[in-house]
Amino acid sequence: MKKRPVEILVLSDIHLGTVGCHALELLQYLNSINPKVIILNGDFIDVWNFKKYYWPESHMMVLRTLLTSMANGTDIYYLTGNHDEVLRKVSSLQLGPLFIRDKLVLNLNGERVWIFHGDIFDITMKHSKWIAKAGSHGYELLILLNRLVNYISEKLGKGKFSLSKKIKDSVKKAVRFIDDFETTAMDLAIEEGYDYVICGHIHQPKIRGYENEKGSVIYMNSGDWIENLTALEYDGEEWSMYRYSEEEFEAIHRIEKKIKKRKIDEEELIG
Repeated sequence: MKKRPVEILVLSDIHLGTVGCHALELLQYLNSINPKVIILNGDFIDVWNFKKYYWPESHMMVLRTLLTSMANGTDIYYLTGNHDEVLRKVSSLQLGPLFIRDKLVLNLNGERVWIFHGDIFDITMKHSKWIAKAGSHGYELLILLNRLVNYISEKLGKGKFSLSKKIKDSVKKAVRFIDDFETTAMDLAIEEGYDYVICGHIHQPKIRGYENEKGSVIYMNSGDWIENLTALEYDGEEWSMYRYSEEEFEAIHRIEKKIKKRKIDEEELIG
């Protein structure tokens, strides 16, 4: 399969080491593109919920794929999040093409782009970290329950749906928190003179414009690889949201199989 070129790729909230991580789908996506720069915007490895007995081969393959990308000339910026905050102790470290940072500022075509995870805006994280950790464990249990429900639902021919997303969308406080998070990020970005602000943390993929009395900014959130399976891509001129599609890769595999079969048939005819 020919890899699609991408100038900059932004991924966040992958949560390797947890049952909710869609590592196989992420591998399919990573193997379909050729990015010059990869930005892992926090919660790449979930240190909070990491268990020694749970580290599937697919999670290791994600690491190997990224290491191969670095060996082939891709720069990777690992920006720290709350679930991997232990790395904030070494947030100025550089190991060849791997950079560990708390935030990143890029100048792209004369525009300033501010990238950070976003947990600094979370009051629960600041004042009651134990509540946030308890909520994280509850979220993981909900993901497990969701997989069971989806298995039954698919057997009944009703398709998949996200329990956690339905709960978030139906709870006014959760909706208000997301709105407050985005507004705070955008107001601060305008105040600091940025043209774009990119966050993760809230697992809500979005690209939106915003304006206040001091100026305007473009807010972007790369989403997650637990529920939404999304990423931000920059092609050298503009940003876009990528959404994983199982059908897309099934179609690619069907085409690849046809090509392989045709080659075998041709070789047999020649032979």
